[in-house]
Amino acid sequence: MLKWIIVAPVNMAHKSPPIDPRVRIGHVHLKVADLERALKFYHDVLGFEITQRLGRQAAFLSAGGYHHHIGLNTWESAGGPPPPPGATGLYHLAILYPTRALLADALRRLLAAGIELDGASDHGVSEALYLRDPDGNGVELYWDRPKEQWPRGPGGELAMFTRRLDLDGLLREAPAT
Repeated sequence: MLKWIIVAPVNMAHKSPPIDPRVRIGHVHLKVADLERALKFYHDVLGFEITQRLGRQAAFLSAGGYHHHIGLNTWESAGGPPPPPGATGLYHLAILYPTRALLADALRRLLAAGIELDGASDHGVSEALYLRDPDGNGVELYWDRPKEQWPRGPGGELAMFTRRLDLDGLLREAPAT
């Protein structure tokens, strides 16, 4: 069991320098109950390519030839139940689409596969679709508006909000199939 050891108290008044802006979250690795079922969602519906497969226990998927953005495995979870509500763990993984049209294409894919949305929101800085993967993990599909269009308060701070997303309007942006 991993235990945290705090060597010195953290002085919240002291502000450490921000993390380098080039740092990115490289991938997410999920425990799944059924690898084939998870691949049908992430590969067949969302369109991620399989870059490597380790038999029936694990697979790695990516967009654009990266080694992997999503890892899936059944090493500790084969046949397991979804995480229970009210427990700690992953709230959701977020997949960033480069354009609104490609987010619209993702919505078209979800509808064609009969996958229900948990929600759809305009946050001012982004537009987002919320859903669950076959293992009950939260998934957010979104695109960011250009920074110049982000809503700002009087002091220049971000002024994000949550409003209903016009799904019909979004679908009209989907590229022809």
